Amino acid sequence: MAETVLTLDDIEELAQNALLSAGASSENAASVARSTRLAERDGVRSHGLLYVPIYAEHVRCGKVDGQATPSVAQPRPGVVRIDAGSGFAHPAIDAGFDAFMAAARTNGVAVMNVYNSYNCGVLGHHAERIAEAGLLGLCTTNAPASIAPVGGRKAVIGTNPFAIAAPGGDSGATFVIDQSASIIARSEIMLRARQGEQIDPAWALDADGRPTADPAVALTGSMAPAGGPKGFGIGLMVELLAACLSGAVLGKDASSFASPAGGPPNTGQCFIAFEPVACSGGAFNARVTALVAAISEQEGARLPGSRRRSARTRILADGVRVDDALLAQIRALNAN
Repeated sequence: MAETVLTLDDIEELAQNALLSAGASSENAASVARSTRLAERDGVRSHGLLYVPIYAEHVRCGKVDGQATPSVAQPRPGVVRIDAGSGFAHPAIDAGFDAFMAAARTNGVAVMNVYNSYNCGVLGHHAERIAEAGLLGLCTTNAPASIAPVGGRKAVIGTNPFAIAAPGGDSGATFVIDQSASIIARSEIMLRARQGEQIDPAWALDADGRPTADPAVALTGSMAPAGGPKGFGIGLMVELLAACLSGAVLGKDASSFASPAGGPPNTGQCFIAFEPVACSGGAFNARVTALVAAISEQEGARLPGSRRRSARTRILADGVRVDDALLAQIRALNAN
């Protein structure tokens, strides 16, 4: 497979131009392009340039309103609500972020809910952004249904990830946990389908509820929940926060992030920020330091997020290797 090495600036410019060509506003294109850059920087290819043709297609067909202007409201001192207007989640999150941070610092804790939105990219990056502001960030997002309840066959919830980032450290976060309710993110199945690779049969089920190693078959079936009923329970918790509490569309009623079929998915996000000193009486940093030491001092153990941090160091030094076929596809979008 032929590849080209690009800088992160190249990545961001490619994504931004593709979205502008598709009809997105400059603000929306810039916000999504920054997210694409961060995904490639951390080696999360499934949420990087691979998604740009899908984003562009969805702007063109109206599944995402590329010209949407988010509407921010603050119904209570500790609650920020944002209507994404069937547009991208990224600019909606950007629009409410400063008010969200101010509310958390003033009240000790605050929640930011986004509704009528779309895929928000790598959820851990939003949690890390909160940590960079010195707060403990807990983020959730719901997704179109792809996980059936244990014992069932019809998908009810999406892969529904949650992410939490603790403030501190050189990068602004001591560590970041970012995991979905499924064994693996659905986008990873999409990536392997594109590359013609088989998947682990434990990752997904076919339409009849049987394990499959074929990614194309998996995409017509359902994802396997991580830890069986425990994973489904985590996904259900996220659905309560990101869909029910935010007022977004339930995953079972949302159209696919991967297909142009259906109207806007109008899913949602729920972010919670905690001010560590107010909540812990000043004990937070010492407790986190002791917790990190208990993990990192063990031979062979690693903190959550350490692989992404390692990839970040390598990619910042060496650049991003991009499949030439994907690169040609995105450049063609920019030419249109």
